[in-house]
Amino acid sequence: MKIQCSISDRARRGIVMLDLAIALGLLTTAMMPLVFAYAKEMTMLHAEYDRAVVMEIVDGEAEVLAAGAGKNYPEGTQAYVVHLKAAVNLPPGHFQLTRTGNHLRLEWRSDRPKGIGPMVRELTMK
Repeated sequence: MKIQCSISDRARRGIVMLDLAIALGLLTTAMMPLVFAYAKEMTMLHAEYDRAVVMEIVDGEAEVLAAGAGKNYPEGTQAYVVHLKAAVNLPPGHFQLTRTGNHLRLEWRSDRPKGIGPMVRELTMK
C-alpha cells in the first residue's frame, strides 16, 4: 500500500526554509556565550600585556635609580619622565618618583578609574 503526501512543492520548500531559520536561531543562541567569552578574554589579555610592559619599565628604571641616578632627584614627590619607546603604547597614566633620604619609591598609576592598577617599586640607594 502506498501513502501519498498531499504537500505541494511550494509547501515543502517553506518547511525547509522554516527548518533552516530555526537551526540558524539555535546556532546563534549557542554561539553568543562563546563570542562574549572571547571578547572578555581579549580585553583581559590586553590588560595583562600592558601590566607586563609597565612592570618591565618600572623594574628597569628602579635598577637605574638604585645604581645611583636617584641621587640626582630632590627630596619629595615629583613626576618621573621615562624616555622609552615602549611607554608610548601604555594606557594613559603617569610615573611618579618619591625620594625620602636614601629610600626611593617609583610608581606608575593609570589615569583611568578602571585601569590596570598601580605598579610600585620601593628601593634603597647604595
